[in-house]
Amino acid sequence: MKKMMMAIMAVMCLTGFSSLSFAEDMGSMKGDMKEMKGEMKSKMMGKHDDMKGEMKAKHDQMKGEMKEMKGEMKEMKGEMRDMKGEMKGAMGK
Repeated sequence: MKKMMMAIMAVMCLTGFSSLSFAEDMGSMKGDMKEMKGEMKSKMMGKHDDMKGEMKAKHDQMKGEMKEMKGEMKEMKGEMRDMKGEMKGAMGK
């Protein structure tokens, strides 16, 4: 009977120690996960900032192209006016 009680006590002690070490491991894993989350977040923010810069550059480029096109359109309107004036002058002669 004594041997059986000693065996039961030994098993209970071993399970108690293993659960404590398991809890300790879980605590350290939680800290590791928080560090990884912080690293991933900073990495994503860096990508976000890069993409934001690229989009701004594209937007500025498109704005420049639109201004050029507006200038070309104004030139074409001026040419059309000149042509209309020439046509009216030729018809009036």
